[in-house]
Amino acid sequence: MACTRRTKTLVSTCVILSGMTNILCLLYVGWITNYVSNNGNVKVAGRTREKKFDDDNRGETLKIIERLDRLESVVNQHIQEKPLKDGDDTADQSLSDSLFAHWGHDLGPESRKVALKKFQYYGYNSYLSDRLSLDRAIPDLRPDGCRNISYPSSLPQVSIIFIFVNEALSVILRSVHSVIHWTPSHLLKEIILVDDNSNNAELSEHLQRFVDETNQQRPDFIKVVRHDRQEGLIRSRVSGWRAATAPVVALFDAHVEFSVGWAEPILHRIKEDRTRVVSPSFDNIKYDTFEIEEYPLSAQGFDWELWCRYLNPPKSWWTQKNQTAPIRSPALIGCFVVDREYFREIGLLDEGMEVYGGENVELGIRVREIHPVWLCGGSVEVMPCSRIAHIERAHKPYTEDLANHVRRNALRVAEVWMDEFKSHVYMAWNVPQQDSGIDIGDIRERKALRERLRCKPFSWFLKNIYSEMRTYTETIAYGVLRNSLRPDLCVDQGPHSDNIPILYICHGLTPQNVYYTSSQQLHVGGLSPTIDDDDNKCLVDVNGRPRLLECSYASNKHMKLSWLFTQGGSIENRKSKHCLELVESTQVDHGYQLALQQCSSQKWTITNILPGNVL
Repeated sequence: MACTRRTKTLVSTCVILSGMTNILCLLYVGWITNYVSNNGNVKVAGRTREKKFDDDNRGETLKIIERLDRLESVVNQHIQEKPLKDGDDTADQSLSDSLFAHWGHDLGPESRKVALKKFQYYGYNSYLSDRLSLDRAIPDLRPDGCRNISYPSSLPQVSIIFIFVNEALSVILRSVHSVIHWTPSHLLKEIILVDDNSNNAELSEHLQRFVDETNQQRPDFIKVVRHDRQEGLIRSRVSGWRAATAPVVALFDAHVEFSVGWAEPILHRIKEDRTRVVSPSFDNIKYDTFEIEEYPLSAQGFDWELWCRYLNPPKSWWTQKNQTAPIRSPALIGCFVVDREYFREIGLLDEGMEVYGGENVELGIRVREIHPVWLCGGSVEVMPCSRIAHIERAHKPYTEDLANHVRRNALRVAEVWMDEFKSHVYMAWNVPQQDSGIDIGDIRERKALRERLRCKPFSWFLKNIYSEMRTYTETIAYGVLRNSLRPDLCVDQGPHSDNIPILYICHGLTPQNVYYTSSQQLHVGGLSPTIDDDDNKCLVDVNGRPRLLECSYASNKHMKLSWLFTQGGSIENRKSKHCLELVESTQVDHGYQLALQQCSSQKWTITNILPGNVL
């Protein structure tokens, strides 16, 4: 699953980048390291929530630490770590710190080396997993009322589909053992293991031996589908569906553990209405200690890059005052249960997508409820009484370039399903809407599917189903903002809590995203995807200095946040008549900083202008 609630260290983040982005990231870390080493030991007790506008020279070290943290979180939104190949003995210190922070203090040097090597390869502590019982019990974290609910015995059978590539054998076996143990035998028809072309010999030999031994006791109970080339998670799920024979299919990653009573609530909902696509509630298996971490009950949504997100349940769920009630959800985070034939009728998953990402959003917005309706018939919901624990690991084995695949898939979803709101996806990924240079493949079949299903417009979905989603229809231009004086430097959000925009080497990641609106506001940094998130930051003239303040706050206070901007021209504040310009400074690393002053001849350009707009 693409949803995580955990961040990684900046050094390991840099490792996963490629090309110039990797070089810039490492240079940045080197510069930070040098700065900190030259300025003594630093102790940061907590986040600084507010800074005075007239105090620019204090807390430089804190600003840098904040900047590191911000850059790290941004990179983590866009890319996943590159897995090391089996046999690579390179041990990154940051990975060692991550693995042994809460575990392994009693291990000897050789054992630590083996554990670290496995951690590098799998992204979780397979050394520990190999030493845990395959039949361990995990905590029952269901809401109290769930234990008092009874279900009919005549529920539909289910085929459990596990997808994996180069997974640790013990993790796969624990997934299989737990689903057998916690699913009533009369409901579990079969288990299907889809191996997406693993190159781990252990999986071809020892796993097959386990399958053969199990099938001797229960013929054809476990099926194995092996791909002769790597197809990716999306097409692997469809492969599993094709092999399934039960009325209901459940598609899971092969690094999960099931809890008591997980199956009956979901199967009962699907029996009542076959057009329901249902997700369990997820808890976390910590990648280092394998301890179970309880997650709060959540709906499942997405941002404009189409990365999935955990959401606060809707108000309608809270007003019921019943924590056992299904949670209406705009989308899915990846693992789900569905009627097998209904899944076919609505078009399965988009097999034109590559590898990973976006398919959960595409499925979520494709199905709809009858009362009220989703786009194309059906509903998506999360069951609080069905809980499953899932490993959120440090990296994924599918690809070394996951972000590019997710971006491609997101643009494919946008072009098929999102109508005029497809511009939001292009803006979020900071690529031009026209001539993007990204081949999204042939989408005629998916567009025909939309016509056949008679789906509602995406605007209806946003109004009636995902009203928490923020829209940015006033945006007319977006991208990085450069000054002709130093085109290698871009306007940057800077440390998140500083409220001070900076100049930094252009890298095009979220802190350097700039959006110019028809109301003449300049948003700097990422766009908040939902109304529950912090508000966006706007460029404001505060006492003659450029500052970033929450747009709604600055607007309500009638502050100076309107800017006259023409492509290739100046950026002038409408009230103060001061221009945003570059001035030389020996106090900053790159020799220039942003200032507001009397307008000269400095020229600014922004990367992309939305079709139909003139700047």
